[in-house]
Amino acid sequence: MTVTTHAALSVGTAEVAAAAETIGPYIRRTPLLDAEIDGRRLLLKLEHLQRSGSFKLRGALNAMLTGPRAEHVVTASGGNHGLGVGTAAALLGLPATVFVPTTAPAGKVRRIEATGVRLVRHGATYAEAAAAAAELAHRPGHRYLPAFDDPAVIAGQGTVAAEIIAEAPDVDAVAVAVGGGGLAAGTTLAIGPRTTVAVEPYDCQCLANALAAGRPVDGPVDSVAASALGASRIGELPFAILRRSPVQSVLVSDAELLAACDLLWEQFRIAAEPAAAVPFAAWLAGRVPGQLPCVVICGANTDWSPDRA
Repeated sequence: MTVTTHAALSVGTAEVAAAAETIGPYIRRTPLLDAEIDGRRLLLKLEHLQRSGSFKLRGALNAMLTGPRAEHVVTASGGNHGLGVGTAAALLGLPATVFVPTTAPAGKVRRIEATGVRLVRHGATYAEAAAAAAELAHRPGHRYLPAFDDPAVIAGQGTVAAEIIAEAPDVDAVAVAVGGGGLAAGTTLAIGPRTTVAVEPYDCQCLANALAAGRPVDGPVDSVAASALGASRIGELPFAILRRSPVQSVLVSDAELLAACDLLWEQFRIAAEPAAAVPFAAWLAGRVPGQLPCVVICGANTDWSPDRA
């Protein structure tokens, strides 16, 4: 048994339930909206209303509260994970450093800095920023907090889906966006035999590439949603979990996800960032199965266009 396989087997439904207890005092239990569009019913999990503007706070908090207590937390992020770590560090009174690529959106960078962390711009890609962050984390007292390839992070992200099932047990499919795979992996752990629909943009499809190859592989990152879904390779641990779960991999185009963003605004006044509209785009296109599916709107860390006034 490989180290990755052993780690995948060490995190499950019980760990998600424990994470919910651990992070409960710090997070918002986000609402579930029962909606209908063109005669089709779905539920929307409004996780964009979470503190820090995305689900990433959950995994960051769980990792910080259950792992070894560090004097200084270090991470790398395209935006949302950095915001989650910065917010969690502020809540727990820990110093933190967040590395972001130079291509990170200005709005997300501004919000990360506002949490009080030390922010370092490094490299043109997430991978380059992550390499620099990992080097700093070798210093005594420093701890690197992965964005998705960590059991405690995955268990924390799974609390999103656990809340869905607790409130709406008849849900038979949960659709989520995929970046490095932490949210999708956590979702499969939380929802039992129900289907996880893992949605990615074309040319930003690390899970689909890994499923085709049978292992995590590097791929291109080219989408308007790349700041949040820009991992070039699926995490080893999320992939080990996802490949043994009832997961349906779905791809959407940039045109489809941008149209989904527009519809979320027009129908519900939800100002989702492009990545958060990816699973909704799949549902609109009829690629999400189930009699009662739930779509997770996972983030809203974007500077909304003024032309919508």
